Amino acid sequence: MLRYVIFALVGPFVGGFLLLLVTTALSGYWTQTDLSEVAKLFVVFVKSLQSSYLFGILPVLIFAAIDDIVSHIRWIGATVRMLTIGVIAFFAAGFLYGGKGADSGLAQFVMYGMVGLIPAMLCSRLARDRARQEVRA
Repeated sequence: MLRYVIFALVGPFVGGFLLLLVTTALSGYWTQTDLSEVAKLFVVFVKSLQSSYLFGILPVLIFAAIDDIVSHIRWIGATVRMLTIGVIAFFAAGFLYGGKGADSGLAQFVMYGMVGLIPAMLCSRLARDRARQEVRA
């Protein structure tokens, strides 16, 4: 149960921030960066955080369920499980976001794929650490 809570709390937060970074980078916003533009980025992130949780909670819980299922297979280790979840999330986010817009290509697919890969692997790692602490107790 704690695995789902970890995925639900951390996943949309990290994924929303990475999605904001990727969209601003692909739009050319980072060509001339100063401190005020970075502050604007964080203001937009805080304002869009509720949307990140609204639209990100269901996909993150789906990946938490996949991670939970794979964690019960004894011959699959934690590293392979993290990589499996990460690859599935990479392709899901890449296909979901990568084909949109005027510029669609390999670079966009990879950058949007990282939006799924990083939160999924991070949450899987945090859930693994928590599961290990529960087993010790």
